[in-house]
Amino acid sequence: MAAKLGPLVDGAASGFTASIDPKSLSAIEIWLERLQEWNARIDLTAARSDAELVDLMMADALALAGHIPRGAKLVDVGTGAGAPGLALALLRPDLATTLLEPLGKRASFLRTVIGTLQRTDIVLEAKRGDAFAGRRSWDVAISRATLEPQAWLELATTLVRPGGEVWALLAKDAPPAHPRAVVERDFAYAWPLTGAQRRAVLYRVT
Repeated sequence: MAAKLGPLVDGAASGFTASIDPKSLSAIEIWLERLQEWNARIDLTAARSDAELVDLMMADALALAGHIPRGAKLVDVGTGAGAPGLALALLRPDLATTLLEPLGKRASFLRTVIGTLQRTDIVLEAKRGDAFAGRRSWDVAISRATLEPQAWLELATTLVRPGGEVWALLAKDAPPAHPRAVVERDFAYAWPLTGAQRRAVLYRVT
């Protein structure tokens, strides 16, 4: 039986001096417990412990949740099992969230979770990000480790509207540059349960 992860999620949130409302916490627990169950049969994440799983799926979203404009249209490219896009959608129900995930087993998992949570407002597209290049349909674009940072910035600047935001989530890479993207915010943080060092860079797109 999957372990209850609510206390670990609360612990991760406290690492960012954040709080999660009970409805959101319940939804997050359901998602992560489903992920534990699916991971027992299908390899969806590289997490080797409950703490690694919570950090991998939640920490970046907790770090960014307070920085994304209210009501924004957000796209997560290559969301995998839901990080950080699904986590942000559960933490911030005001966001209009689109998840892009081309791999069948991951898309099937996400479809199951979205249905279980009855979050019909979350859009899932089983496609690669470049299928939407040039659309400029979203206010905020985010991705984690799907593309090299420079390639991500090249793609992301074609996904968001003029004046929109792109987040680059980095480990050891230097922030990329692009002629149509200006750095507005750059901060370092650590995943609270495992101590992994991360860096988030926010670009404003022209």
